[in-house]
Amino acid sequence: MPTIAIVGAGQGLGLSIAKVFGGRGFDVALISRTKDKLDTLVAELGETGITAEGFAADVADPSQLTNALETAIARFGRIDVLEFSPHAGLTMTAPKDVTLNNLRPQIDSLLYGAVAAAQAVLPGMLEARSGTLLFTTGGGAINPYPMLADSNIAQAGQRNWAINLHNTLADEGIYVANVAINLMIANQAPEDVPHRAPDEIALDYWNVHTERAKAEHVIGA
Repeated sequence: MPTIAIVGAGQGLGLSIAKVFGGRGFDVALISRTKDKLDTLVAELGETGITAEGFAADVADPSQLTNALETAIARFGRIDVLEFSPHAGLTMTAPKDVTLNNLRPQIDSLLYGAVAAAQAVLPGMLEARSGTLLFTTGGGAINPYPMLADSNIAQAGQRNWAINLHNTLADEGIYVANVAINLMIANQAPEDVPHRAPDEIALDYWNVHTERAKAEHVIGA
């Protein structure tokens, strides 16, 4: 069976993506910091007949993340799809208030984490000349939001690199896309706040993976 690795898996979008891909024949490797949370997700997926396993790692620690993905590869054989969407913590930071200290956690998790994750799975994909890398950002990676200046910087770097990968790996059978989510991920939201349910958004990821067309897919209002 093919396998998807979801880095930053949680009860929201990560679980929904796992259900969409798992319901279509994929095994699921879930990666996040907390083992108890992973065990809960694995049990929920198992109730629907999806084979899943959790691998605990801090995405900001490259050695932990690499080890988790290498363990997942040993367990499932190969990672066919990598979906990268960790949460580095939402901080309200204006551009003038960006410092090395508040920027570093965002860079460590969102940019360095993305590079570490890709480097762990790319050798197998290159050997097979097949694979998909899906990197998730917010809309601020494209058009920055003044109150999210620190995360905007890290996600813009991640987006730039993902599109660069898309432009250079297609001839080797590997599809790469940035998925920019420019609304609230929620089943309900305050009035006039654009939102979509995680189960609906997860279907976009499946379509992006199967269509293998564009370097970027924007999910907006």
